[in-house]
Amino acid sequence: MEEVTDEPLYRDRVCGIDIGKAGMVATIRVPSDKDPSRRAAETRSFGTTKREVLALADWLRCWQVPAVVMEATGDYWKGPFYRLEAEGLECVLADAKQAKNLPGRPKRDPSDSRWLAACFERGAVTACFVATPEFRIIRLHTRYRRDLTEERTREKQRAEKLLESAALKISAVLTDLHGVTGRDIMDHLIAGDRYPKALAQLARARARRKISQLEEALEGAEFITAEHAALLTVMLERIDRVTEEIARLTEVTGQLLAPYEEQLAQAESMPGWGRRAAQDAVAETGAGMTRFHTGGHLSSWAGKTPLDNQSGKRRGQSKSKKGNRYLAAITGETAAAVSKTQTREGARYRRLARRRGKAKALVATGNTQLKASQLLADPGMRYQDLGADYYERQRDIRRQISHHVGKLGALGFEVTLCRRPEPDPDETGTTQAA
Repeated sequence: MEEVTDEPLYRDRVCGIDIGKAGMVATIRVPSDKDPSRRAAETRSFGTTKREVLALADWLRCWQVPAVVMEATGDYWKGPFYRLEAEGLECVLADAKQAKNLPGRPKRDPSDSRWLAACFERGAVTACFVATPEFRIIRLHTRYRRDLTEERTREKQRAEKLLESAALKISAVLTDLHGVTGRDIMDHLIAGDRYPKALAQLARARARRKISQLEEALEGAEFITAEHAALLTVMLERIDRVTEEIARLTEVTGQLLAPYEEQLAQAESMPGWGRRAAQDAVAETGAGMTRFHTGGHLSSWAGKTPLDNQSGKRRGQSKSKKGNRYLAAITGETAAAVSKTQTREGARYRRLARRRGKAKALVATGNTQLKASQLLADPGMRYQDLGADYYERQRDIRRQISHHVGKLGALGFEVTLCRRPEPDPDETGTTQAA
């Protein structure tokens, strides 16, 4: 038996709030004055403006209600949550799955608030992770930077489709259409240059090995019209504008995360992680990782663990659960980067990709990286790679153990294995000195 100490099993005075965009309904549950064994409840409606939220806080103080629970519905919960938190109330954010509507119960705002309060007073609601005020500001910058990066990627794809519609196959030859070579070719196309040989001579660096291929890919340049060129100009201008905005956000984010250089260095020590991935991860999880007890807890919060749907002997489909999409996107990128390295995580990706496919291997490798990122909880610790031959060494060790245990069993011995405790560094040093 394990004693539960992380959440109360019962609360005397609670408040459940069902929040909408312009209004919210709050229900308080307190001990009855007539019979202490019974509960008294009252439901009121409030707006979501500052004045209305402060009126709600005063009403809760009159009834000596210290804790409030509300459902995570879109972004509407943030205003009341932050305001009530600033007023000194304990605010708990509940996942919608924990307080979902049950069949037979009316689905209305007053009944939803009463149901939230009833679940909360019995300890049936687990609080969701809410970032501290400082990291809320950092998150706004890192998440907006990622959104802009995704928008820039979509705009680049539109430019590629435009060239394909004009019978130009540049992207089939160049690795990066929007690199130096590709950008020069597109600028000359906009200026009116349509000669394949002249355009192919704009190749730079490694692309000069593909001049003959570029000439073939640019043979359809006569199909590009003035309308194509005008539309391509708009797309490239938007890409440049978004790139400048991303650079400004990166500078501001670096200033905001300057006090957490140690945590950023810890995250960057993991293979496949760079400065930007470290910034995004620290912004999502916080600096101390105190909210996540284990690496598996963090991985589950990011949605990198499969669902476990079992009923008797039947096992349901093991699909990945929903989680923090920003942290999941980070690990998707870092897993793709580490797959090309000669590290233990790179070896894990390649082993899984051969058996289960690349998509599942990326998810599993991201899960491993999130478990390793628990090192942020220990200041000063750095990631130490176990080597690309880690799995081969483990396999050899298991074979040796099985061989020796089998030999001893054949001689009539009953073998019990236990790992030898590591020696104390102080005792080792004393023995060597002696």
